[in-house]
Amino acid sequence: MPKFTCRLSGGAILAAIGLAVALLVVSVEPSSAGPFNWFKGKNQGQGQNQPPDQYNQYQAPQAQPGPPQGGGGLFGGLFGGGKGASRTAPSHESHASELPEGDPEVAMIVNPALGLPTLSTNNIAATKAAIEKYKAIVAQGGWPAVPAVAMKPGARGQEIVILHKRLEVSGDLVGMSIPDEYDAAVVAAMKKFQVRHGLPPTGVVDSKATVEALNVPASVRLAQLEANLRRLQSLAPSAAGRHVLVNVPAAQVEAVEGRQVVQRHAAVVGKIERPTPELSSKISEINFNPYWHVPRSIVHKDLVPKGRQFAQRGQDMLAAYHMEAFDQQGNPLDPRQIDWFGEAVYSYNFRQRPWEENSLGFVKINFANKDAVYLHDTPLKSLFGKAIRFESSGCVRVHNVSSLVAWIMRDNPGWSLNRIEQMKHTGEQIDVKVANPIPIYLAYVSAWATPDGQVHFRPDIYNHDAGAFTASAY
Repeated sequence: MPKFTCRLSGGAILAAIGLAVALLVVSVEPSSAGPFNWFKGKNQGQGQNQPPDQYNQYQAPQAQPGPPQGGGGLFGGLFGGGKGASRTAPSHESHASELPEGDPEVAMIVNPALGLPTLSTNNIAATKAAIEKYKAIVAQGGWPAVPAVAMKPGARGQEIVILHKRLEVSGDLVGMSIPDEYDAAVVAAMKKFQVRHGLPPTGVVDSKATVEALNVPASVRLAQLEANLRRLQSLAPSAAGRHVLVNVPAAQVEAVEGRQVVQRHAAVVGKIERPTPELSSKISEINFNPYWHVPRSIVHKDLVPKGRQFAQRGQDMLAAYHMEAFDQQGNPLDPRQIDWFGEAVYSYNFRQRPWEENSLGFVKINFANKDAVYLHDTPLKSLFGKAIRFESSGCVRVHNVSSLVAWIMRDNPGWSLNRIEQMKHTGEQIDVKVANPIPIYLAYVSAWATPDGQVHFRPDIYNHDAGAFTASAY
């Protein structure tokens, strides 16, 4: 029986961090409080009023209701991370904060407007220039740490003076502004800063995420740029044509053609203890309404414990989740044959049949790779409405995946967007070879600059960028 798995290796020492909840508060110490310690996991739809301006071209996908109780995808749905799932407490100490508990840090996803691709040779020179700029900033002492207090237009005080200085040093605040007042110039500077860091461009200091991003030291940002310059120099020359990029730290997917981003999608990528790998390949096949073959690690960590819970209640987990079990010889097993509390259960193979709550959704995007990862749909659409999207077991879930599949299959006769959308409802299992395989890159680009002079940063979520401090917080 064929096996399709998601990569589950690496990061064991960080497994206790409990990224999925991150019910922590911000520390004013630069980047030392751990990954994403400001988020509370709120979904899109809270506090998403944005002032109309040029930054509102950045679009947020609409969050959709999560799966019903007892349903949903196994990747973060049935066996951890879905509705009603238990969460792991953070392993490190929380820090006090003066920011309000209801801050809107995950109110919306910020997807940069279509335009400049991340893997562009034009970004190499721009990133080199950014490195020189940040070397000068570091040589002059960097920027001050911003107090963890909410700041908004009209506010005055010493914390506003510090914020002014911070934004001036990074080049976000340029021009006339009253030094101790949160005026229109500061609003514009904050929006610019937030956009560069993939944060909702509210123009105010209204979230712990914004404070964390402001307080990553300049020396750490310099180290990020230097590390990512090497990645750009390695990958950008080969990504000159039509391609798909999964930028893991940004949790985004780009479809690139003619040196322009023609589609940009929010994505859900691997959690710290189950990271999405870096690789290059070609998209060769699209699977509609596929089976999901449960990875061995998920069998051990998630499926068997869930099966035991059901068994204790006298219920059949396989029936509840439209699943099938097979022994090592590939023979189907009657659910009544399975001893969930014995050792043999760990040797069984499990798969989930196609249905509306299949963990892969209705479509899977295949490309050859040793890690057996892939792109796919998901029934858990609400995940795309979060700013934290490091929740998978290594594979990549794609928002509005139908549009990406249509772009990939445009040279396949008869596969229009309309037909692809219809496949959601037919349940028909079809495997289609891509007429013209598309290069795909799963890359780790957490800092880069573009020819327009903008310097972008994303969380160094897997701590791949060297330094005494890390930018994993944001």
